[in-house]
Amino acid sequence: MKRQLTHDDLRAAVYGGAVLGGGGGGFVERGLRTAELALQVGTPELWSTDEFADDALTATVALVGAPAAPDPQVLPTHLLRALELLRRELPSPLVALHTNENGAETTINGWFHSAMTGLPVIDLACNGRAHPSSQMGAMGLHQRDGYRSYQGYAGGKAHVYVEGSVTGRLDATSNVVRRASVEAGGWVGVARNPVEVGYATKNGAPGAISFAIELGRRLLADGPAGAADHLGGEIAVTGAVREYRCEQREGLDVGVAVLDDAAGTTLHFVNEYMALDLGGVRRAAFPDLITTFDEAGAPLASADVTVGAQVSVLVAPAENLLLSPTMYMPELYAPLEELLGIDFAPAAKALAHA
Repeated sequence: MKRQLTHDDLRAAVYGGAVLGGGGGGFVERGLRTAELALQVGTPELWSTDEFADDALTATVALVGAPAAPDPQVLPTHLLRALELLRRELPSPLVALHTNENGAETTINGWFHSAMTGLPVIDLACNGRAHPSSQMGAMGLHQRDGYRSYQGYAGGKAHVYVEGSVTGRLDATSNVVRRASVEAGGWVGVARNPVEVGYATKNGAPGAISFAIELGRRLLADGPAGAADHLGGEIAVTGAVREYRCEQREGLDVGVAVLDDAAGTTLHFVNEYMALDLGGVRRAAFPDLITTFDEAGAPLASADVTVGAQVSVLVAPAENLLLSPTMYMPELYAPLEELLGIDFAPAAKALAHA
């Protein structure tokens, strides 16, 4: 199915994406601005995966960086520049674009590109929820023999602006882009990892954009409790933030938030919430969805949590989400576990989702 994205889709996509961001995936106000601009300058289109030949080439558009970085800037012009830098390196033309993940800003990745270039956005994400590492959003390409990653990136205010393109092994090129985000003040826009639509359909999360839009409509109608019900989850706890620590490490926000409830609820995050402990017992762990909401019921990114704020915590099981198989590759969790100093990789689920 092919359809034009509308203003009715815009707000729902951003708010549904914010829930699926699980503490990461960008910020609501910036997502709304970028999506609104896309609809002002053109007509972005959303196409289902069955509108393409399996061997047609698509690429991921994404944001890379630490949301709590003090001085980031990624403008729409930077997004287009990253795509331009990628396209000039490719041996074959792109027919479409897709986002890396669902999030307040990332669900609408590609809308502005589509409006300006005419390339359609595929109703697909590399992963149907937000995740902290590029390899988690690379649909298993790190295991594909001989795969060569191409990545274009751009971002930063004038005094720290960086742009470039890099080609090579997936892990090496991802590390270059992550470092570029640090040099740019915290964020860069990225276009990366050209791949066949058939491969993306098998190894990504087809239907992810429609999923976010439907969730956003439920949230806007019925609040956090409605969103939890839609996801087959629950509001697990509500309390004031007693302790909050966040630092930028390796281009990521790494920290912990502790609530003042009797259970001493603790949220561990690397951009996204990785684990939720109640009374010292693990209640949920990534890729389960853990999302915070502020007192007004709006999704709250981990970077926006403050001491004294009243928050509610939504938990939804991973099996109710649209997830890439990468979510069940324990080796991709090792760097995150090292950053947090806790174990949470879903090793027990790896075989079931192999």
